[in-house]
Amino acid sequence: MAKIISAEEAAQLIQNNQTVAILGSGGCVCEPSLILTKIGSRYQTEGAPRNLTIYHANGIGDKDTLGTDALAFEGLIKRDIAGHWGMAPKMAQLAQEEKIEAYNFPQGVLSQMYQAVAANKPGVITKIGLHTFIDPRVEGGKMNKSAKEELVQVIELGGEEWLFYPSMKFDIGLVRGTTADCSGNITYEEEAAVLDGMALAQAAHNSGGIVIAQVKYLSEQKAHPKDVVIPGIYVDYIVVDPEQKQTCERVYDPALAGNVRIPFDHVPNMEMSARKIVARRAAKELPKGDAVVNLGVGMPDGVAAVAREDGYLDSLHFTVEQGIIGGMPMPGIIFGVSHNADAMIDQTAQFNFYDGGGLDVCFLGMAQADKTGNVNSSKTGKLLSGCGGAINISQGAKKVVFCGTFTAKGLKEHVEDGKLIIDQEGQIHKFVADVDQITFSGMYAESVKQPVLYVTERAVFEWKNGRMVLVEIAPGVDLEKDILAHMDFVPEVSENLKVMDKDIFNV
Repeated sequence: MAKIISAEEAAQLIQNNQTVAILGSGGCVCEPSLILTKIGSRYQTEGAPRNLTIYHANGIGDKDTLGTDALAFEGLIKRDIAGHWGMAPKMAQLAQEEKIEAYNFPQGVLSQMYQAVAANKPGVITKIGLHTFIDPRVEGGKMNKSAKEELVQVIELGGEEWLFYPSMKFDIGLVRGTTADCSGNITYEEEAAVLDGMALAQAAHNSGGIVIAQVKYLSEQKAHPKDVVIPGIYVDYIVVDPEQKQTCERVYDPALAGNVRIPFDHVPNMEMSARKIVARRAAKELPKGDAVVNLGVGMPDGVAAVAREDGYLDSLHFTVEQGIIGGMPMPGIIFGVSHNADAMIDQTAQFNFYDGGGLDVCFLGMAQADKTGNVNSSKTGKLLSGCGGAINISQGAKKVVFCGTFTAKGLKEHVEDGKLIIDQEGQIHKFVADVDQITFSGMYAESVKQPVLYVTERAVFEWKNGRMVLVEIAPGVDLEKDILAHMDFVPEVSENLKVMDKDIFNV
């Protein structure tokens, strides 16, 4: 096939000052890792390409050497427009050192942008991001001082405020699949998600750019038309990587690809911990009946674990923003994929569903919460992780449940006789007067009358009528000594303050 080139040749196609759109998700899912590595190697050898703008809807990488960290060299990247930064600590370090221009926008908006660019539309118009750090009246999605250009605007349509994210052009599109057939059609037999590869390829192609696809296999036979995810008419070049792994953790797991279904009998139960307490209490907010649920990365993924442990996982419709519906979402670095998924759809379609109010409830992590109901999960101190899909998810869901420990750094606790015992208090307060960055806006939630809970291992708060209200405390916990003394503001204490259900603390 004339389209087949080496990864080194692919790296040579990228020129100074170009804009490169990159497919992928955390844990190197659908990530063209070999091509990214060769771009970084070329720069180290030749000093080129320079001053690239990279654009990726998801956080990509393995928190080590792959993903955008393969490009984390001063001078190679000028600007990074990302949905998430948590998988690329080296790139985040360049942002903190003001060596690149760093922008963070909602994952769903960046994904929807591909469709807008492909269709020659002016951009994305949405309410997603209003009153958060994305709003130009707050921070405009800028993650450091070097990011000076305004890339989002507030507009008025029909008497309502909206955010407008103007379109951009892509010189290069880097995508990945499992197999390229004799016509260059890309199929996804071993991939653990679909993501937004087709829209990305369309956007780069219709921008007048080139599209390079990395695959593991070549086929002399034409693929079945319904199996094609990225049609060959969008693809200019193909790079073959016989060593391509499904994720950074495994070569190939057929259950992650949806090719087999496996029992969960071998999965161990969660040990009793703050994480399990939070997951059990949060799970009590799961609606009964045919509900659609989203689980965020980190503490919230424990909700799926306790649902499996308690035997009701199959009755729930867990979804993940990467386009996964059903199954058991995976924790840790490969968050974004699931064992035994019922469906894998385009990531952009998943966000359209979320933005339109399709979620009955979402469970999200929190690094900080404040007196005005705001939550920060994107930037604290020197930790720059980004918002990912949290803003789309939280602003579109019918109900939001935030999950996290009450304090952080050094916290040690255990359960004894059905009571929570705090052995060592965390050094960092998570309930602060004002969050460092507004990832979730209490004001916005109040304006749309959205129910919001903040669940920790020792206290549960509710955002109600513009106030942070303490509604439950754990058994064995002292209100003054263990809760109020470790908050930077005084919450309202409910007249009907309850003790959390005893079954949550059963070892």
